[in-house]
Amino acid sequence: MLSLLVIAFLLDVAFGSVHIPVKEVIRVLFTPYASNESWIYIIEKIRLPKALTAIIVGCGLSVSGLQMQTIFRNPLAGPSVLGITAGASLGVALVMFSVGSLTSLYTIRELGLSGSWLIIIASSLGAALIMLVIVSISSSLKDNVIVLIVGVMIGNITLSLISIWQYFSSPELIKDYLIWTFGSLGGVTGNQLLILAIVVSLGLVISFLSSKMLDALLLGDNYARSMGLTVKRARLVIVLSTSILAGGITAFCGPIAFIGIAVPHLARALFNTSNHRVLIPACCLIGTVLMLTCDIVAQLPGSQTVLPINVITALIGSPVVIWIIAGPRKLRGF
Repeated sequence: MLSLLVIAFLLDVAFGSVHIPVKEVIRVLFTPYASNESWIYIIEKIRLPKALTAIIVGCGLSVSGLQMQTIFRNPLAGPSVLGITAGASLGVALVMFSVGSLTSLYTIRELGLSGSWLIIIASSLGAALIMLVIVSISSSLKDNVIVLIVGVMIGNITLSLISIWQYFSSPELIKDYLIWTFGSLGGVTGNQLLILAIVVSLGLVISFLSSKMLDALLLGDNYARSMGLTVKRARLVIVLSTSILAGGITAFCGPIAFIGIAVPHLARALFNTSNHRVLIPACCLIGTVLMLTCDIVAQLPGSQTVLPINVITALIGSPVVIWIIAGPRKLRGF
């Protein structure tokens, strides 16, 4: 799997509208020499940040999906399905539409750290709000399918609120927001990449430290209490971690679907375990390879066209979700 990660990373940096041989990519990455100055600029300023963003996004969304599937004990739970991504989008819309042109995407890039933190905080709070609502409702529901339906409905309500807000906003702000909703890995550079890495790393550390809590919650609340776990506190910690991961990534890269649903199941199938100390690193590894692969496909190597990353993740993630539903019971059962 590590070799696949290295190969996917090198191919992602090599492919694009300007093809760069893999050996030149390696030379630029590991030595100060290259035969073409323009290649150095393209790799260091454009493609390397995009590939690093794909790695961060793959790790964060995969782990957030794993945590949601565990806390809800639902194989189809994920940031995009249960409305968490919609909540993050609501936070971003709140900043962009309420303040106006001051916080358009272009201006946010110019503001650097302050603008970046503003969007991340708003996005994470929106994600946390929706997840807390769903957790509160799910505590009184025993049927996982009903919980899933409730999450989808709450996500639809959230998106409806955003649509109403869009209707009364200026065309310039609507255009900025719509471009953001397509999802992109190429707009995160410089300070924003550093901030995104810090935020996602914080979320991943909290997730890994919560591994024992996740293991206990997977077996049910009663079992968790019998092990001495304070279930309410554990849920709040997991909500915090998931909100940081989903909110931070959504803030900078837009709402990216299906990665959070598909990758945890691939990790369980490949590693044949339910131990979260194994599953969390496994999700990071598989999610990274999958996001890099999606980015390679989105670039349509050799052409000038770059597809929205959401289109590719849906094409790759949807068959996995169908496999989860129609496949062996061991993949569906929690």
